[in-house]
Amino acid sequence: MSYSSWHNTMSDTIIQVSLRQSPTELYKILKFEGLVASGAEAKRVIADAFVTVNGQIETQKRKKIYSGDTISFDGHTIAIN
Repeated sequence: MSYSSWHNTMSDTIIQVSLRQSPTELYKILKFEGLVASGAEAKRVIADAFVTVNGQIETQKRKKIYSGDTISFDGHTIAIN
């Protein structure tokens, strides 16, 4: 499967997420929000540089995400509250 087709610089959907535990690891947010099928897939798309955090490409799978951060992937923007 090619992840290059997933990369979209224009976000179509904005998802508001409130963290129960802060910080939360980046890959877990992608998984729990249903943007990927599994944690392994989340780690793969992050490592392959298809995810941005606050407008910067992020390749750290366990990047700590805090309230106020914004994640973009596959035409979706996740705003963390």
